[in-house]
Amino acid sequence: MVAEPGFLCMMAQRRDRFGPMNEDRMSITTEISFVSLSDLKPDAGDTLVVFVGAQLALSDATKSLLGEAASALPRAAKTARFKGKSGSSMDVLSPAGSKAGRLIAIGVEPAKKPPAGAPAYDYAALGGQVLGKAGSAASVLIAFDPPEWASDSHAAAADFVMGLKLRTYNFDLYKTKKKKDEDNDKPEKIKIQVGVLDPLAAKKAAKRTDSLADGVKLARDLVNEPPNVLFPVEFAARARKLEKLGVEVEVLDVADMKKLGMNALLGVGQGSAHDSRCVIMRWNGGKAGAKPVAFVGKGVTFDSGGISIKPAGGMEDMKGDMAGAACVVGLMHALAARKAKVNAIGAIGIVENMPGGKAQRPGDIVKTMSGQTIEIINTDAEGRLVLADVLWHVQDRFKPRFMVNLATLTGAILVALGNEYAGLFSNNDELSERLTTAGIATGEKVWRMPMGPAYEKLIESKFADMKNVGGRHAGSITAAQILQKFVKDTPWAHLDIAGTGMASPSSDINQSWGSGWGVRLLDRLVFDHYEG
Repeated sequence: MVAEPGFLCMMAQRRDRFGPMNEDRMSITTEISFVSLSDLKPDAGDTLVVFVGAQLALSDATKSLLGEAASALPRAAKTARFKGKSGSSMDVLSPAGSKAGRLIAIGVEPAKKPPAGAPAYDYAALGGQVLGKAGSAASVLIAFDPPEWASDSHAAAADFVMGLKLRTYNFDLYKTKKKKDEDNDKPEKIKIQVGVLDPLAAKKAAKRTDSLADGVKLARDLVNEPPNVLFPVEFAARARKLEKLGVEVEVLDVADMKKLGMNALLGVGQGSAHDSRCVIMRWNGGKAGAKPVAFVGKGVTFDSGGISIKPAGGMEDMKGDMAGAACVVGLMHALAARKAKVNAIGAIGIVENMPGGKAQRPGDIVKTMSGQTIEIINTDAEGRLVLADVLWHVQDRFKPRFMVNLATLTGAILVALGNEYAGLFSNNDELSERLTTAGIATGEKVWRMPMGPAYEKLIESKFADMKNVGGRHAGSITAAQILQKFVKDTPWAHLDIAGTGMASPSSDINQSWGSGWGVRLLDRLVFDHYEG
């Protein structure tokens, strides 16, 4: 999962390039639409979903929709021991008093003491939960009228539908032997109608969240692709597709990067048969001349560890060592698709770290674009080398308001924080606080870690300005200390997403190996503080 020396999580097999997929493979499409609550007309072929609060409370609109079934609900709930607590559900087939073939009641009693800054209810997670409970239903009618409303019901409905869409994600592009007769219990198409008080207002609010869901799915696709398909040149080609949304995309090849002096980045990829790339994406949705916000991603499309090669067990998962870059591409998609009123830079360094005859060695010294030199102690600590040059290029060329970089950088952060939080390292309190708040709001949480001069001693080199590892202790911190040397005075934050970018536990909105983590977090950061 990470580039930390001596660490490899036991979490795809490599394949040759593929031709057309097997025609027998079944594709399931999902159609989601907003309708008025009064237009929900369930029949025997429908699964009806309603929301129940504390003490089995129902909204007036839900009671009207259920009709006689509303009075029968308490009896069924008693039998099922269902009390409406958040996360609980009750499934009733052929409910008495309703024309629906199936009724699912979902508990939405808000948490009594949500974390400071957290919303009273996570509507995106609720959407994923509903789809999970609906299973193989072909037609789902959802009465989105919880008894205790959020302050903005339209935004809540938009988040809810985003959760539905994220739960539908499934990466099975390379499965060729799945026959239709194996899926005869699953429909070819799932139709979902979400009943709301004002469909037009909800649809308007969903313009942003629809773009956001697409950005997350794009990031997941990139992380899930096998490394023989998504190597650096191909990754750059996929990033270039953002031009269709109005994003300016510049691809730097090896010759371009040599001219710039990006020797640290190039050193990582020199052992690979695949040439490295650096991609600069620009979205100009803000005022002309206004300073941009900037996001930088580590894009190691496969990390063997180089000469300091990793253990064989679980190495296939090193295709996901580009999750930071995937997030940046997904974020730029989301910003451009919703025409965010901000100037934004997305920059990704894309390399493959292989132990070829030309690979860099422990003991090598590279001169970075900044002029600073780094002694290579371990070639499996390569992400910081890639980011060093890209961070310097972005801060020097674009003079951004801030930079946030994302990287599956160290196993040490996984040991410290597990899969629940990404590690946050920063030179700026305001940016850190805003990221923390955005993390609480979206569920993509960050935890600020310490930095300071005392850790500098661990990366001192006898022969160069610094060495690329600091030893066993404080591994995540020493990696961040190295990155900080390439940002000057620009407000900066480093997010170590080794525990969240891939292979994180499944959730209501993600059943995939690749999570797309960070797209929602950073979109929220921009939306709340930097647009307009």
